[in-house]
Formats: sequence, structure tokens, C-alpha cells
Amino acid sequence: MKPHAVFVPVPAQGHVTPMMTLAKLFHSKGFHITFVNTEFNHQRLINSRGPDSVRGLPDFRFETIPDGLPLPDDLNATQPVPDLLHAFRNNMLLPFRNLIQRLNNNSKSSLLSPSSENILPPVTCIVSDGMMSFGLKVGVELGIPVALFWTASACGLICYLHFSQLIERGLVPLEDESDLTNGYLDTKIDWIPGMKDIRLRDLPSFVRTMDTRDIYFDYFIRELAGMNEATTLIVNTFDALEKDVLDALKSEQLSLPPLYTIGPVHQLLHHDATTGTMKNHPSAKTTSIGINLWKEETDCLKWLDSGKPNSVVYVNFGSITTMTTQQLIEFAWGLANSKHSFLWIVRSDIVKGDTANLPPEFAEETKERGLLASWCPQEKVLNHPAIGAFLTHSGWNSTIESICGGVPVICYPFFSEQHTNCRYSCIDWGIGIEIDHKVTRNEVEKSVKELLEGEKGKEMKHRAMEWKQKAEDAIAPGGSSFVNLDELVNELSQTSKQSEI
Repeated sequence: MKPHAVFVPVPAQGHVTPMMTLAKLFHSKGFHITFVNTEFNHQRLINSRGPDSVRGLPDFRFETIPDGLPLPDDLNATQPVPDLLHAFRNNMLLPFRNLIQRLNNNSKSSLLSPSSENILPPVTCIVSDGMMSFGLKVGVELGIPVALFWTASACGLICYLHFSQLIERGLVPLEDESDLTNGYLDTKIDWIPGMKDIRLRDLPSFVRTMDTRDIYFDYFIRELAGMNEATTLIVNTFDALEKDVLDALKSEQLSLPPLYTIGPVHQLLHHDATTGTMKNHPSAKTTSIGINLWKEETDCLKWLDSGKPNSVVYVNFGSITTMTTQQLIEFAWGLANSKHSFLWIVRSDIVKGDTANLPPEFAEETKERGLLASWCPQEKVLNHPAIGAFLTHSGWNSTIESICGGVPVICYPFFSEQHTNCRYSCIDWGIGIEIDHKVTRNEVEKSVKELLEGEKGKEMKHRAMEWKQKAEDAIAPGGSSFVNLDELVNELSQTSKQSEI
């Protein structure tokens, strides 16, 4: 009988995407999959991809649990993050436990029924987003092995794990708002293992608080405190990219469970799907299963076909980030004044509490060389030869996908560990430049020209291509991520068998 893994992601696009990719990888390795969305995101998926999108396969099924939150005004946008954090803490453990018990009861019924065509295996492991603890608590309570999947960067994770020490060392909370501008954020942090020359401003943005009871800051201290109870820890990165931090995470000092790097997870899935005959390989069966919560506009790929190599700036600030109308306008005129072609993803909800309206003069100025879209297949865009630079919020999916595409980045981090990812992109990996938080059109114009025309941009492109090769080495047969995936699957399969005994 197949091992049965239940996947439960944070209900936001940046978490759901890598979790679905990992679920497909597990499926290709012989696992029965149950993928759990919140009821809210389940409906968003149907809205964007149609009812067939959640029908799945006999051995790849979708289930839902409630999040206990009131419906927001915009039913096709990510729910407010503080509300979600509250839901993870207080609302979702009981529904998830009930789901696991129902799946196991249904499994017993299917095993006892001789006429049952599709046997449902009992749940043998839970793969929970590492940012939520309720999946781990249910697994521990029911004696089911739990793998925590940290979908963000390893450098972000090690920062969160040291939040409590920031309080002990008197660095947090800030005294008042003046600490945000008086140079205090430039305080050197030289005691986090595996990190060098880090400043307070390079840590996840939640450290910029005057109250340690703030939901963002307090959440990560409490939710990550039980990580050592998990069976395994999975990180969407590769060994060469974050070696020092990964070594620190694996050290006895942090007492974490066995850690497996299996990134870039989307590249690993592509490689897995091309091993052997596509028609017969298990990966081919899940190709039609998607998890995009916005409707993708694929015409942009045809538009890119007319562009010269390395000539187009791709602009996307992710699925959650919001900005002011003035910031949006500064980015717009910076792109226009650069005189370079651009593809810009402008979500309908990117301006908080308002519609994302750009000046008609901007549309007229850029009509021959600019394209706006509401969402796109980002991975395909970043691998298109016309893309020469990526203006990004430095979310982890965007960062690692840009590395896989060999595309240098212009970083404008907004919150969470985006600041940490930005620092590594610009300093450690040498593939990016950062725009000041007080964004101006002049700085945007200058950055675009630097990356597409300047010598510095050529150096970054060269380094980005080197990192692309290292990523490909990691997912190739014998590479670190390739080997780690097999070891991870074997461990969870063996642990599952032992738990059944």
C-alpha cells in the first residue's frame, strides 16, 4: 500500500506554490497525496482555474478546512496577514485534526469494502508549512511523522530562530520610531551563527517593533519553538547557495531535526518529469494540477518573443505586497524614463485600499515598449531570453526563480525576510542592487540602466549565470538536492512503516 502524505500550506500564493511542487514530487515517488487548502483559498482556486482544478486524481486529492475568519471585501486577494497568523494559532488545529481522523476512518472503510475501486491508504505522514505549528501538534498527538517544509530562505529561518535573543540582548523592542531613521538599524549583529556582517536592518522586518507582543514578532518566537519535535525539516534551497547558514542550522547548537535541502524545488520537479518517458512517468499525471490563485495572462510570453536578448525588465512585487499610489507612480515613471522595455505585473489589490490607477500619460509614453498584466507564469517569464533584469520585492520564490533563470535583480524589499534575501542577493551572491525604501523615479531609472547597460550589470549577469549553473548541478543526478530528495522520501517511507507497526 502507498504511503499517504497530507500537505498543508500557509494559504498564500508564495507558500502554496512550492508546497504543491513538493507534493507533486512526492507523488512521483509513489506517495498518495492529500493537499489541504483553506475553504477560502479553495474557492479562489476555483475562481481562477475552474471547478476541474480541484478534482485531482484518484491518488492526488484535495481537501479543505475552515480558517475561522470572516470573508474579506475582496474575495480574490490574499487575506490580511495578521488575520491569518491569528487563524493559524487559534482556529485551525481542531479542523485539521478532524480531517486527519476522517481520512483514517475512510481508509479503514475502504479497506473493509471488497467493492471499493480506490483504496485510500491511512495517513502515514504530514508535510506542514514550517511557519505553522498546528500540523506538527496534530502529528505529535496522533503519532504521525511530521515533516516541516520551510518554503522561504535558510537565512530567513535562522534569523527567526534568534528573535528571542534579540530581546535578551536588549536590541528589541526599539525605543521609539526615531530608531527607524537615526542609524540604530545599522547596528551590527555578529552572533547569529553562519551569518557575517549582518545589520539589524537586514533581519526580517518584524524586528522593527516597539512592542515585543506585536503579532508578527511574537508569532515567530512561539510558532517555531517546537520545530525540534518534527521528524524532518525540509528547506527550499540548495547547499552551495546558503552553505554557512545551512551548516549552522544542522549544528547541535540549534537542536533541529534532520535537515534536507531539496531546492530549487520547481527545478527538481522539471528534472523529475523528464527522466524517462513523459507519457508513462508519474510526474506527467500531475502536470494539469495547478495552484495559481490568480488568472494567468500567458499572452505576455508571446509579447516577449519580439524582444532582443536581455533587453526587458520584468517587474513583479509578489502576491501580498501593497504600496501607496505615490510609490506606484514613482516606479512607473522610473521605468518610463529608462527608455527600456518592461513587463510589469500590477495586481488589482497592489495599492492598499485603492485601485491601481496609472497616469494616462504613462500609458501613452510606454505603449510601444511596455506591457502590463495582472498575473503571469513567472517561472517561464524569468527563463525567457528577452528578460535582462528583475525588479522584485525579494520574496524567496522570486529570488530563487531569478537565480534559476540567470537573471540579476533590482531589490525593493517590503517586509518579513525579504530584507534578508535582498542583503544576500546584493552582498553574498553579487547578483543585485537595492533601491532605497523612499523610492524615487530617478533611482528606479538609474538602477534599470545600470543592470541593462552598465559594467556593473554585466558583472551581475555573469554571476547570476554562475549561480544558475550551481542550481542545475544541485538538481542533477548525484547533486545535493537530487540525493536529498531520495533520502527524504526513504526516511519518511521507513518512518511511516515503523509508525504503522
